Amino acid sequence: MRSPASARSMLSGGHGPIRRARAIRLDALELYGQIIGMQPETVFNRVPREALAPNLQPMWDHSAALHGDTTFFEVMGNAPEATRWYMDQFYRQLFHSGRVDQKILELVRLRLANIHGCAFCNRSDRIAALSAGLSEAEIDAIADYRAGPFDERQKAALELADVMALTNAKGAVSKALYDRMKRSFSDGELVELGLVMAVLVGMAKFIFAYDLVEKEDYCPFIPDAARL
Repeated sequence: MRSPASARSMLSGGHGPIRRARAIRLDALELYGQIIGMQPETVFNRVPREALAPNLQPMWDHSAALHGDTTFFEVMGNAPEATRWYMDQFYRQLFHSGRVDQKILELVRLRLANIHGCAFCNRSDRIAALSAGLSEAEIDAIADYRAGPFDERQKAALELADVMALTNAKGAVSKALYDRMKRSFSDGELVELGLVMAVLVGMAKFIFAYDLVEKEDYCPFIPDAARL
């Protein structure tokens, strides 16, 4: 397990790409969350940066600078084609180019990350949410969104995220929720929104089961042995 000190050391040296990424993102550790110790201890083979596919190396640099850990990309480097599908087909073609607007998608992605207790996700998703136009006040209100500064469309999407969360094994869309969502979304948008969240939730299970990312202390998916 990388200690906070060793993770900081990773950010303080290295070759040019890491130094450039550090200059852009080092302050994010202070603004959006510290390295808290629930670092990944995966049993899977790690591909070193120099052996990663060229398109993954900048992602490794970004992860080193923002999170102080590169486990996710080192393990994903074992299957570059699958990683390319996830980054290109899912994120570029659906998440960033689909019919549902970006602010809604960033809201539900961050809501799911909050529920699941993914520190890696919370840190990067908060930055993405700000870039999409959400305010600090809106982001901080997600935990209690029903009383937050959100419109009907946003609240309906967040309620759907609660239904889709990995922690909600019996979650299902009720007629009442569907009717509320239909006031703001088309059926096509709702199908796409549900599919996006299904991938996000499935990835949450994957990264927790494979132990690829830093977790919050409250994460409900930390194995009991890791809490000892």
